[in-house]
Amino acid sequence: MDYDIIGDIHGHADALCALLAKLGYQKRAGVFRHPERQAIFVGDFIDRGPQQLETVQLVRRMVDAGSALAIMGNHELNAIAWYLPDPEVPGEFLRAHASPKWGDSNRLQHEKFLAEIDGKPRLHGEIIDWFLSLPLWIDRPDLRVAHACWHQGFMDFLEPQLASGLRLTAELMPAAVREPESDSEKDTPEPTVFKAVEALTKGIEVNLPKPYSFKDHDGQVRTRVRVRWWDGEANTYRKAAMLDADLLSQIPDMRIPDHKCIGYRDDQPLFVGHYWLTGEPRPFAPNVACVDYSVAKHGKLMAYRLNGEKLLTTKGFVWV
Repeated sequence: MDYDIIGDIHGHADALCALLAKLGYQKRAGVFRHPERQAIFVGDFIDRGPQQLETVQLVRRMVDAGSALAIMGNHELNAIAWYLPDPEVPGEFLRAHASPKWGDSNRLQHEKFLAEIDGKPRLHGEIIDWFLSLPLWIDRPDLRVAHACWHQGFMDFLEPQLASGLRLTAELMPAAVREPESDSEKDTPEPTVFKAVEALTKGIEVNLPKPYSFKDHDGQVRTRVRVRWWDGEANTYRKAAMLDADLLSQIPDMRIPDHKCIGYRDDQPLFVGHYWLTGEPRPFAPNVACVDYSVAKHGKLMAYRLNGEKLLTTKGFVWV
């Protein structure tokens, strides 16, 4: 089977329809299909864009018909946590609707979806159930897909606790989204459900050694940095930091903890989304490619056409 791995859509159904058409998919009986290929969606169907429900229904119909596979992204995870009540705090939800720490930022991130689902409680519950039906990753002999990171140790720890098909359950959600009170707890090597789900859906971050910090392009002071987890040679904070070149001078060239330097060396080509890339598309590594090119920030809706090759190249990228 040949695949088209499609990046984060974020409610841009028109762009998705245009990309599918460019890839040779045709709509039959209300579903986009290809006679010889299967689409794979890397998650993040919702939030930010103008066509939330249309996007979800389009992807869902393709998955139900067998013309596509899909995994959960962090925005689907957040939507589930927004919807589910917190079993430990009556009247609250797993993702705070407003809080002293985050203010209204959770609501603002989710507002496009909430605006379209308002007044449709049955549909809201049905979509949340569908999000919970999505696997956290896909592992096949010819490819692998995760939303943000492939961390075999975390996957091995998490898999026995998941429902069949590598799915989260409502019962496991509190452990999946309940963040440790201290940032330092995230940097220990011992696995937890939270750290595993956080890594797979949001990537790997590391605390900078004190007193180091950096100012991002919005002027916010940051003491944690996202790292190039797939690059086993990126073993210092500066080499590993996923930052623009103009910010790297603020990052120390000191060795990162060994358990944060994961690397990906397996034969199956691996595809992720999540990272809001820009510019001309190119693989992260010969065996790793990101297909999120910032459609929600006036960028590209990206796909990679995989035709059985093990080594990924720029020729595989297709976009609108």
